[in-house]
Amino acid sequence: MRWDGSSFPEFTPDNSSLLRRHLSKELFEQLKGRVTSSGFSLPRAIYSGVVNQDSSIGVYAGDAESYLLFSSLFDPIIEDYHGFSTTDTHRSDLNPATLSAPNPDPAGQYILSTRIRVGRNLAEMPLGPAISREQRKSVESQVARALSHLGGELAGSYYPLLNMEEAVQNRLIDDHFLFKTGDRFLEAAGLNRDWPEGRGIFHNREKTFLVWVNEEDQLRIISMQQGGDIEAVFTRLVTAVKQIETTVPFLHDPRLGYLSSCPTNLGTAMRASVHICLPKLGSDMPALKKIADSHHLQIRGIHGEHSESESGVFDISNRKRLGISEVECVQGMYNGVVALINKEKNL
Repeated sequence: MRWDGSSFPEFTPDNSSLLRRHLSKELFEQLKGRVTSSGFSLPRAIYSGVVNQDSSIGVYAGDAESYLLFSSLFDPIIEDYHGFSTTDTHRSDLNPATLSAPNPDPAGQYILSTRIRVGRNLAEMPLGPAISREQRKSVESQVARALSHLGGELAGSYYPLLNMEEAVQNRLIDDHFLFKTGDRFLEAAGLNRDWPEGRGIFHNREKTFLVWVNEEDQLRIISMQQGGDIEAVFTRLVTAVKQIETTVPFLHDPRLGYLSSCPTNLGTAMRASVHICLPKLGSDMPALKKIADSHHLQIRGIHGEHSESESGVFDISNRKRLGISEVECVQGMYNGVVALINKEKNL
């Protein structure tokens, strides 16, 4: 559908997005004329949720100022999704010593791989929906320079997507590292502009550490490996994040934590996940969902959001990211995975 942003949008009867739930005609009229210092407006913030009526959230921020200027829309959505009120303050804990997560599957019967990532955006820069072409290129050069200084097991190489050699592209595809132009939700939010310029991928020699540059976030910092050693994956991630931040300051808000264009990624901006094989439990989705919900976990297919499970393999990750610390995100995912494995064993 098309929408010019001048009048209150029409929502389909089956639209269940948080945007539809919290945007009234009165609020739209109150906010539609406001523009942030980077030129971002309410119609741009909600455009993806209007043209994609199957959105679950439906809003994107263009900069840090969006969360203040359009707070009467963003705050209720944030509270609805995260259970985080306007009087709450986010807290952080990036200390691996406070995590208790011994490998729940040392024999490798269930957990295929573990992956923990955080989104980060640069201080003093707009977010992806509002960033200019020149600003995006500046982000790429700053981040690539910071990554070139990493040493030890984190040392690796940066590969720009623009004019990428075919051999490099094929290798990154084979490694499942290469990200493509964003989906229709990101496209409508303005996150795919000037593709593939300003985008790139960094990975270490062991292929256990990866950074996506200027995908949905300006940095997606990822630690991963085969099997279920969650503590090792988290420790590597924390080491990398702290080293990168010494060179490239991150966009951070005292109340909301690390800022991202999507409100679901505020706070820790962390997604801690495993690919786990649950063939018996996977045949009883209500039972699987009941355990996942009790531990605030999200169930996805192995190809990411909006994909289906294959051969009983699921992507299980933390749902809450704001109002709980990084350690609590990982600990909650771990506890839920232990419960899922125990249930699978008992079936």
